[in-house]
Amino acid sequence: MAADVPRRTPASRATDRPGDTSPFALGLLLRRAHWRAAAVMGEALRPLGLELRHFAVLIELVNRGPTVQRDLVAATGSDKAGIMRVVDDLERKGLAMRKAVPGDRRVRAVEITPQGLELYDAVHVAAEPLAERLVAELRPREAQKLRDLLARLAYPADDEA
Repeated sequence: MAADVPRRTPASRATDRPGDTSPFALGLLLRRAHWRAAAVMGEALRPLGLELRHFAVLIELVNRGPTVQRDLVAATGSDKAGIMRVVDDLERKGLAMRKAVPGDRRVRAVEITPQGLELYDAVHVAAEPLAERLVAELRPREAQKLRDLLARLAYPADDEA
C-alpha cells in the first residue's frame, strides 16, 4: 500500500517561499499575503477599538443591510458562536443592533447603527496610508493587476449563479 503513495523530493516539498513549485504554492503564498494584509489592516482598526472579525461583520451589514446571524456566519466564514460574540461586541460598542424579524419571533437580524456607519467610514480614512504601504513593493499597474487577479480567484465566473 505504501508503495502506491507518490514520493516527493525534499527540494519539491511545499513551502511558502518564492519559487515554490509545489501544488500548494499558490495557496501558501496567499495565506502569507493574507497574514501580512491582516496585520497591516489591523493597525488601522486597533486605534478605533475594532478587530478584523468586527470589521468583517460591519462590511456585510453595509453591503447587505439587516442580516440574520446565520447569513453572517456564511458570509464571513465564521462559526455560529463566533458570530454571536462579534455581534455582542458590536452591540456593546453601539455599532450594531439586533432587531426582530417580522414573521419569525426566534430570528433576529443584525443592523448597523448610525454610529457603526460613522466608524466604518473612519476606518477607511485611517486605512488609506496603510493600504498604500501594503502594495509599496508593487508598481501602480501591478497593484491594480493583483486586485483584478485576486477578484477573479475570489469570485469565479461560474460561482455567479
